[in-house]
Amino acid sequence: MNILPYDENLNIGYLSRLFDNTSNCYKFFWFQAVLGKISADKTTFTYDELINEMIADAWYMVTEYKLRLGPAGVTDNLEEAVKYIGNNISFVPSEKRKNIISYLEKTDDPQLIQYKKYLILNVPYRIQSPFLEGIKIEERVWNKPQELLQKLNSQRRMLYYYESFEQLNTRIRINEDWVLYLIRNREILRGWMQLNLIHYLQRRNPSVPGIADKLNAPQSRDIERVRDYWKLIIELRPEIRDIYGHKDMSREVISVDHFVPWQYVAHDELWNLHPTTKLINSSKSNGLPNWDMYFEPLYKLEYLSYSLAKANDKVADRFDKIAKYHLNNDEIVRSLYCDGLAEDEFGRRLDNIIRPIYDAAKNNGFKEWKYEEGLCQ
Repeated sequence: MNILPYDENLNIGYLSRLFDNTSNCYKFFWFQAVLGKISADKTTFTYDELINEMIADAWYMVTEYKLRLGPAGVTDNLEEAVKYIGNNISFVPSEKRKNIISYLEKTDDPQLIQYKKYLILNVPYRIQSPFLEGIKIEERVWNKPQELLQKLNSQRRMLYYYESFEQLNTRIRINEDWVLYLIRNREILRGWMQLNLIHYLQRRNPSVPGIADKLNAPQSRDIERVRDYWKLIIELRPEIRDIYGHKDMSREVISVDHFVPWQYVAHDELWNLHPTTKLINSSKSNGLPNWDMYFEPLYKLEYLSYSLAKANDKVADRFDKIAKYHLNNDEIVRSLYCDGLAEDEFGRRLDNIIRPIYDAAKNNGFKEWKYEEGLCQ
C-alpha cells in the first residue's frame, strides 16, 4: 500500500508516511486537492482554494451515501461543512462539481467560512510531519501558526512552503524538487491516496458495504439485462404484481428497483432487484421499504424467478447469461440458487442475506418508506 514510484533525487519514504497517523480525514482530502490543482504552470495555492476542493471532493459521499468522515462522537468539520451546504442550498447529491466550487468561491456565509477556518487549523501543517524526521517542534509551536510557518519554512526538505499568513488567503508553494514528481505520478499517487482513504472510511463506517464504489458519483450503470430478464418472466407469468402497489406489471413499463437502496449497497446483485413501475421507483427513491409490509412479497416474487429458472429452459438460459454480471458472491449463489429449495426455505435464506444489510442501512440514516398511491400519480 505504501510502495510509491522511486526517484533518485527525492526521499520517497517521507511521502509514503503521509497518512501513517490519521485520526481524521482531512489529510486525504488536502493531498487530493493538491494533486488535482498542481500543474507545471500552477504550483501555488491559497488555503481557500484547497479547502473548496476538499468540500467538493467530499460532497457526493456525504450527501448521497451518508458516509461518516470522522470518529464516532467527534465533530468532523469537513463533513459538517458539506451537510451545512446540503441543508441550506438547493444542491442535489449529483450536483456538478463546478457549481459547488463556484458557490464556495463566492459565498460570504459566516457559518461556512467558520467551518473553513476550522479546517486550516492543523492539516496544512500536520500533514508534513513525516518530512520533519529528526527535527523536533515543540507542541506549543504547533498552536501558533505564524511561528510554526517560520519554523517549517526554515527546513530544506518540505513538500511545500508557506507564503504570507492571511488566514484563508495564506498561500502554499510546492517545493520545486517535488513538482515534477507529483505531476508525472499524479494518477498513481491519487490511487494510493484513495486506497488509504478507503481503509480509513471502512473503519469509520464498518457496517457500510462497497466503500470503494462510494468515493465518487458513478459514471454509468447498466441493469438493462435484469430488466429484460424480468420482462421475460412477466411475459410467462402475466399475473405478476408489483410488490409495493400491486400494479399489473404486464401493463407497465418496467423499472428495476433495488430493495435496499443502491445508494447504500452500491451494487446490482440480482437478489436485491425486482420489477416495479417507474412512478413507484421514483417515489421510493432512497427509501427503505417497510420490512414487515414488503419483504414477504419480495421473497415470494424472487422465489418465482428462482423456480422458473429451474423449470423453464428459456428463463434458465437468460439467468445464466446475467448471473456473471449480477451474482458476484459465490457463497450467496450456493446458498440461494441451489436446487430443491422450498419457498419458505428460500425466504429464510434471502432474509439472512438482506436483513443485516437492511438494518445497517437503517442505522446509517436511510429512512423507512411505504407506498402511498397519491404520491405516485
